[in-house]
Formats: sequence, structure tokens, C-alpha cells
Amino acid sequence: MRFEHLTVEQSICSNTIPDKVDIVTALHACDTATDDAIQFGLKKHAKYIVLVPCCQAEVAEVLRKHKSESFGKTPLSEIWRHPIHTREFGSQITNVLRCLQLEATGYNVTVTELVGWEHSMKNELIIAKYTGQPRNNAQERLQAILEAFNLQDLQARFVS
Repeated sequence: MRFEHLTVEQSICSNTIPDKVDIVTALHACDTATDDAIQFGLKKHAKYIVLVPCCQAEVAEVLRKHKSESFGKTPLSEIWRHPIHTREFGSQITNVLRCLQLEATGYNVTVTELVGWEHSMKNELIIAKYTGQPRNNAQERLQAILEAFNLQDLQARFVS
């Protein structure tokens, strides 16, 4: 075993990392670092991807950016009208999109707690096992969520 001094982006293309890996983990990977780990796992054909996402800010920022448009589009925009709700809803929808992305690419996904809520507010555990059987409607559901919540700016991040 050795440590490679590479960024996640560099590791995807590096010839020092095998084309296939057994497991990819990301523990409290902040903001888009969890997405980078997912991309690495997808590119390296990981058998398992195990994630404990942390502070997801990117989706919340896009929700804020398109808030005015969303108010006219759907009454569901009330879910993220207040800043604290924007942050929490953004966090939830981020992980929903991640799960759909994994399911669309042939992973069976289980979501549970890592530890009890009394120990950490950020304790969602996403376990993805590659089966090679994409969920039939995962890609369509992912696209529909991006459209419904004005998150099309994030298309490249979540659509593999």
C-alpha cells in the first residue's frame, strides 16, 4: 500500500490507480467532495461506494439563485423560502440526486444512519453496491427533480 499525492480529479486519470477499484469511501466530504468521490467511483467501476456526506452548499446556492423564478413555478418553493430551510432542503435534495445518479448507473442504494442523531447532525450513510442493473426510472426522476426545482445548472454534476 502506498499514498499517491493526487487530487480526486487527477486520480481519475492517473495510471498509478487501477482502472477498477473495490471500494470508494468519503467520510464527511464537504460540499462537492462527495460528488467528486462518486465520479471517481463511477470512472473506476467501484464495486461499492460508501458515503457520509457533510455540508452540501452547492444545491442550496442554486435554489437561492433561482428563488424568484421558483415562486412563480411551484408552491413547493415554500419549502426553501427561508434561508435555514434552503440550507436543509438543499442538503436533502443533494443526497436524493446522488442516490438517483448511482441508481441510474447500476448501483443498488441503501440510505441509513451512520450514528445516532445525538452524536452528529450529519450522519447520513449512503451505501451503493454495483449490480449492473440500473433502476428503470432513476434517470428520468433525476431529470424531473432538476427541472421541477430549477436546478438545471447542476445537470453536469448529477447526470453521468
